[in-house]
Amino acid sequence: MQRVCITGGAGFIGSNLADRLRRLGVEVVIVDDFRTGRREFIDHLLVDPAVTLHLGDVLDQSLLEVAFSGCDWVFHLQANADVRHGLEHPCRDLEQNTIATSNVLEAMRATGVPRIAFSSTGSVYGEPEVFPTPEDAPFPTQTSLYAASKLAGEAMIGAYAHGYGITGLVFRFVSILGERYTHGHVVDFYRALKSDPARLKVLGDGRQQKSYLYVGDCVSAIATAAAAYDQRAGELGVFNLGTDETVVVNDSIAIICEHMGVQPAIEYTGGIRGWAGDSPLIHLQCDRMRALGWAPSLTIREAIGRTLSWLDANPYAWQRTEPSAV
Repeated sequence: MQRVCITGGAGFIGSNLADRLRRLGVEVVIVDDFRTGRREFIDHLLVDPAVTLHLGDVLDQSLLEVAFSGCDWVFHLQANADVRHGLEHPCRDLEQNTIATSNVLEAMRATGVPRIAFSSTGSVYGEPEVFPTPEDAPFPTQTSLYAASKLAGEAMIGAYAHGYGITGLVFRFVSILGERYTHGHVVDFYRALKSDPARLKVLGDGRQQKSYLYVGDCVSAIATAAAAYDQRAGELGVFNLGTDETVVVNDSIAIICEHMGVQPAIEYTGGIRGWAGDSPLIHLQCDRMRALGWAPSLTIREAIGRTLSWLDANPYAWQRTEPSAV
């Protein structure tokens, strides 16, 4: 691996992955339109002559072809990740996830890039019957447009691997926490308690059981798998990424409140789901990834703590919701 392109490279996971790959001596090309990515996350990288930024949208295939030129990997992390509000904008997941992935694959074919790593989601399992859920679990009915769009992307990567001989890595993430985290329930609760430490509204009944993974462990897993597949051709590898533990939403709230020194009255909206597509239990089996020699370094409690400490030190990340200025 010598030169790679990261779509969404100014985002939470993408910028952390860019840092990791630069430490490994890999030349990095970033594609981002700063819709959700932030310049603050990559400013330190842009002074490095081995890092290039292409400002634009992954729906612009001509831009992708320029960015992909000379790359031996594409790490396709760009996506619309707003699961909760997906039904309010039903075309957004199709355009920004599925069609965008098709554009990435076609730009790879045009420029001869042989390998792709794709950020999918554990949400593709919907509400499975098997826990911990393995990669070969049967898929139930999809419960979110986000997951459906990601599953379509996975399918296209598999078809390109079979038809065009590319190598594809698919990573089905649990929710990721850590430095540069700006989207999800931890920052939502943090922001709400900063605004009003006396009360907190919680979607659902607070007993949803979630799994989280520290972002450093996430990008370590991606880099580990990419190294294992770096010389392979026409292969498809599908990997769950998570930990062996879960946390109940109420317990994560307790960790946040303890960190912030508050004791709010909690109001629940009720029901076992916070919104359509909110799975009451997420717990992935990660034996495939562990077989490559990877293991998470932080517990969920430690990952939440790292996230909260970063939010404390970087108030810009939670005091505003708009993306960084271009």
